[in-house]
Amino acid sequence: MSIISQKICTIGDFGVGKTSLIRRFVEREFSDEYLSTVGVKISRKTMDLATDKPDNSIKVQFLIWDIEGKTKFKGIAPSYLQGAKGAIIVADLTRKETILNLQEHIDLFASINPKKTKIILAFNKFDLVDQEKPINIIKDELISKNNRIISTYYTSAKTGENVDNMFYTLAENIIAEK
Repeated sequence: MSIISQKICTIGDFGVGKTSLIRRFVEREFSDEYLSTVGVKISRKTMDLATDKPDNSIKVQFLIWDIEGKTKFKGIAPSYLQGAKGAIIVADLTRKETILNLQEHIDLFASINPKKTKIILAFNKFDLVDQEKPINIIKDELISKNNRIISTYYTSAKTGENVDNMFYTLAENIIAEK
């Protein structure tokens, strides 16, 4: 069986939990210790995706580029984003400014990858907020403006909530294009 290898990026302001989400997905671990990513860190994860044919699956290897986050987006090197088939753009539910900055991250990614690419929005640190107050107004507005956004998830790297679902949804949508 062959493996389909795809580059994806995680993008967002500093401290939103990009590295923690990747670590939860790839290594099945979480740490409260904050270590800022400098430049880019690349992780790999191979997944089996089911197909509609019996006893047949597709192996997808994600090359996950964990890109440093900086305020005002000066830290993101556009060359890191080139060639990505998809992105997970992350906001921190405990910091409203990171949610308001999502559109700038979406625009940057789309400008560097103008062809059909897939975007998932991750509203991270869901375990730290009042879950009765979702941010649907901002989320709905972002989705209506951006046809590349295939899904949104409320995530928690700490508990693992929706982390696997998010990565598998991105993989399935990228492979569906092939």
